[in-house]
Amino acid sequence: MAAEDLFAYVYALLATPAYVERFSEELTIPGPRIPLTRDAAQFQVGVALGRRLVWLHTYGERWVPNGARAGTVPRGTARCTVAVAEQPQQHPETFEYEEAAQTLHVGQGEFAPVPPDVWGFSVSGLEVVHSWLAYRMKSGAGRKSSPLDKIRPERWSAQLTEELLHLLWVLEATLAMFPPLTEHLRAVVEGPLFAAADLPAPTVAERKPPAPEAPKSGQVHMALDEEE
Repeated sequence: MAAEDLFAYVYALLATPAYVERFSEELTIPGPRIPLTRDAAQFQVGVALGRRLVWLHTYGERWVPNGARAGTVPRGTARCTVAVAEQPQQHPETFEYEEAAQTLHVGQGEFAPVPPDVWGFSVSGLEVVHSWLAYRMKSGAGRKSSPLDKIRPERWSAQLTEELLHLLWVLEATLAMFPPLTEHLRAVVEGPLFAAADLPAPTVAERKPPAPEAPKSGQVHMALDEEE
């Protein structure tokens, strides 16, 4: 078993809301619990699902499927139906979601169709699309703790439109994977599993954090003074 395959298998199990629903009581104690299947075929199902998810969530940069081009994501249904104004004086100040029409309004621009589950997609309570847009409005979002926070786009651009579409498409593709991810979790939990005692205990050396990488040629590392 390659480390990358184990990562993909775990990613597939943790990515579905069904995991939290099934293990809600156990998760009151922090830390994930990973059911490790003894079924080699089911393990490979998880690896394939996890690899596709990582491909989606890295915007096509990792584990690119055969026939796909690195850096691209599958095209979803959402389109920019009304262009967002690109003039600096018309930089969007607000956005709004119209559920009945499945339309996302960004300033004077419109994106549709955006299904309610895409608009409402959240991770640990963070509403993904809402947060993405809030930080790109004229006034920005979040705390202003540094002069760097004042460095902001002066206008909406075609690149921002493309990035928003890619986000919507990635979420749409992720939601489409929830049924097979849920079925995979069910099959794993109800099938043969390894018990903790079946697994070898890690050695002292294996418990140590990875050693820092040697600096590459041309890189300069600065030591920071510790506070007294």
